Amino acid sequence: MNQPYFAASYAEARAKFIAAAEAAGLELHSHPHPLVGRNGEALALDLARSGPPDAQALLVISSGCHGVEGFCGSGVQGALLADAQFQREAREAGVALLYLHALNPWGFSWWRRTTHENVDLNRNFRDFSQPLAPNPGYDELAHFLVPATWPPTPENEAAIMGYALRHGERALQTAISAGQHEHPQGIFYCGRNPTWSQQVFRHVLQEEARRCARLGWIDLHTGLGPKGVGERILNLSEADREGLARARAWWGPGVTSIYDGSSTSARLSGMMFEAVYQECPQAEFTSIALEYGTLPLQDVMAALRADQWLENHPEAGAAQSAAIKQRVKDAFYCDEEAWMDAVVAQGVEAAYQALAGLRG
Repeated sequence: MNQPYFAASYAEARAKFIAAAEAAGLELHSHPHPLVGRNGEALALDLARSGPPDAQALLVISSGCHGVEGFCGSGVQGALLADAQFQREAREAGVALLYLHALNPWGFSWWRRTTHENVDLNRNFRDFSQPLAPNPGYDELAHFLVPATWPPTPENEAAIMGYALRHGERALQTAISAGQHEHPQGIFYCGRNPTWSQQVFRHVLQEEARRCARLGWIDLHTGLGPKGVGERILNLSEADREGLARARAWWGPGVTSIYDGSSTSARLSGMMFEAVYQECPQAEFTSIALEYGTLPLQDVMAALRADQWLENHPEAGAAQSAAIKQRVKDAFYCDEEAWMDAVVAQGVEAAYQALAGLRG
């Protein structure tokens, strides 16, 4: 029974995280967000740590990169904080633990996948002093993905299907989700500047992860793949062959990759892990994104499109607004006991495997 670890709102999730960290005797620190949540509550990226500042091995477990996905990640973090054996084994192995709760607290509270800048945080880690890569596929589809009216017309949907027929389903997924810089009121927008969340995440790495020799990271996500299945997606640079070997040694040969087409995710750039290489070059880095399936991909995409339409049309009626927001939450969090149990079991297993890998 894992329901007690999960929450119905960001405020409840945050309170549970803080209480669990305090009960486990971990050190707590918060980075307040400049805005407030949907119910006027304070927002923050909260972190809880066990282990000395100069620990040679550090395991990071993060939630809420994509806002509303934090409902799942927060629950997994709560289960790990309540696992006395996990905490004890980490101490005995000399592995410090760092839980990052709600990397994007604004999106978590407002049931949005994006940051308050309407940016996909996991596409935002770029060198903005250099020319930004174009995405002609998205440019072609932009008007149809977030149309002027919602629901979209049959002609609108036919135009999107036509792209898939001409280029293939995988090409359609890549065009939509790989990231784009030209449509700030569109989906999967990468931004043109570092977001608040990016800057705070870098600060956390500078403060917490520059003295370790070995750094493991599990970043918790939802929205891709079969329902309740946690896909272990390589969360490293394509050039890091040694990191890939370690990831598969830690988490099994089933670790997938966006680089060879084995992952349900399209190939992306500007991902959060790039900051670890830049801010913590001293560390041997091993990382996965643990991506839990919820609904079929077409339903998840439709929810994101509807949510962006709503963001662009605040004049929408209350009933339509509420229905769209619930649709978004349902696309990234399944309020079902069996799903929660599966999510926790796989998350806890992955954390123990990372602990064993860092122990050496």
